[in-house]
Order: sequence, then structure tokens, then C-alpha cells
Amino acid sequence: MTVPGNLFILSAPSGAGKSSLISALLKSESPRPLEVSVSTTTRDPRPGEVDGQHYHFVAKKEFEQQISQNHFYEYAEVFGNYYGTSEKAIDEQLAKGIDVFLDIDWQGAQQVRLKKPEVTTIFIAPPSKAELEKRLKGRGQDSDEVIAGRMAQAQSECSHYQEFDYIIVNDDFDQAVEDLKTIVNNQRLKRDQQVTKYQAMFDELIAD
Repeated sequence: MTVPGNLFILSAPSGAGKSSLISALLKSESPRPLEVSVSTTTRDPRPGEVDGQHYHFVAKKEFEQQISQNHFYEYAEVFGNYYGTSEKAIDEQLAKGIDVFLDIDWQGAQQVRLKKPEVTTIFIAPPSKAELEKRLKGRGQDSDEVIAGRMAQAQSECSHYQEFDYIIVNDDFDQAVEDLKTIVNNQRLKRDQQVTKYQAMFDELIAD
């Protein structure tokens, strides 16, 4: 019998290093497949983006129809475009024994938790405001005005840290990766997961 996969949510302010942590986790050895959910969006593909790999690109009318059909675990409208997480697609992955990671914000996490209370939520925090600002400026991509906006948004996002099951402070990157691996392994060792995997063994152990 296939042991169902676990669903994880990773949230973090821009510059906390969430994407790098997920990338490092996916490259590490794991006894169970790990995948990041591919979101559905109504925005146009950017150069180099592949449908089904980076996003599932759909028309706005189709997305709104899917909303009416309760198709999403969570969705939001951002700058005139919709973004959402398909409930059916996620459940199919979990049924195959795949651990799935959702890269969404605290608002999306609240929506998912209402539909799937057993979801494991993880907040990635920067070690300080000064370090976060340093990282954002170090990218060399944004103006001071944009960085100031990102800092204000980060403060808002960090105010929701108490809503998450786990918190990883990304000060030392290698340690943060190990912390993330530990959380994943903790979920795999929970009773329901282990009983599903080893039911025959337990039946034999307690048989007369």
C-alpha cells in the first residue's frame, strides 16, 4: 500500500531565502519523491516560462469557472491576475506518495488550512531587518523605493509568524537546509504514516 505524501506550506518574505532552501531540499537525497506544486495563473507567460512546468497558464474566464467549481485549495488576485493551487492536482500527487510543497503566503496558508487541517506549515524568517535589507539590496535588481516597499511587506508577513507550525531562521543556510529536512522527516515518522507503511509488520508482531 502506498503511503500518502505529506503536504507542506513554505512562506517567507522576499529575501528570506525560501526559494534557495526549496531548491537545496529538492536536490538532496530523499527516500520519498519531493515536488513543488505548479500553480495556475491567468497572467501571460514570461520569456522562457513553460506551461505545466513554471505555471499552468489559463484564461481568466476558465480560472473564474474553476473558482465557481471549488477547484482550488487557495487562490488570490494579484495586480489583476489570478493565481491558485489546484486541489485535484495536489491530491493526486499526495495519493502517489509524493511530498508536495506549496510556495504561498500566509493568506494562502489560511485558505489551505481550512480545507486540509493536517497540512504542515513552515515560516522562513530572516535573522534581522538589517540582514534582510542587505540581501534585497545585494540583488542589484530593485530601486530604493521598491526595496522600501518590500521591507514594509516583509514586516507585515513576519507579523503572522505565530500562525505556522514550524519556524526556520535562515541565518546559516546549511543549517536552515538541515532544519527543513528534519521537519520533513518528522512528518514522515508520524504514527499514521508509519502504521500505513508497516501495517503487516505490526500485525505479525502482535499476533498470537
